[in-house]
Amino acid sequence: MERHFILKNQDGHYWGRAKEWVDGADRARVASYKHRDEASNLVFELSSKDFGLRVDVLEIALKDGKLPKLTVSQIALPGLEDDEEENSEPAVENPV
Repeated sequence: MERHFILKNQDGHYWGRAKEWVDGADRARVASYKHRDEASNLVFELSSKDFGLRVDVLEIALKDGKLPKLTVSQIALPGLEDDEEENSEPAVENPV
């Protein structure tokens, strides 16, 4: 059984292959690392940019070379709430 390491933050989001946080619904988008020190180095890099970030390195056993089913976070991803607010604001017409 092959083991890999993934990163999970305090909101239950996983670090993705596209270098952004994902909710875990699509396991193919979650980044996994063969070596714990590689994952730990990334934690250091991420937390140096965001001092409030709390990240756990999780050891995961792969099933048929793929990540097992992950717990999907119920907390909105960073940046998504900004997009929703922009889209929900009513259009203001210029009264000229």
